[in-house]
Amino acid sequence: MRLWRIPLDIEKQKVPRGTMYLVKERCKGCEFCVEYCPRDVLAMSSEYNVKGYHFPYPKIQERCVNCDLCETICPEFAIFCLSEEEQEGTCNSKP
Repeated sequence: MRLWRIPLDIEKQKVPRGTMYLVKERCKGCEFCVEYCPRDVLAMSSEYNVKGYHFPYPKIQERCVNCDLCETICPEFAIFCLSEEEQEGTCNSKP
């Protein structure tokens, strides 16, 4: 998305980042997540899951802004996103 105006405090703004995770066995290959991703992060794989469907994969993971649209739109609850802060909290936490 190209901006025609630039905010005055652009240096202070932090772009949220996230990582997409997929449970391949749950996916039924509906492609909703690929079609409606606003940042065009996902693409369909040529591989098959256990159900015989193609599943999505992150083709450009760095573009994910953790909008959670893929998680919200997935009818099988096969996809979810974690923000960088959530990832740091789960990786560094000790039992």
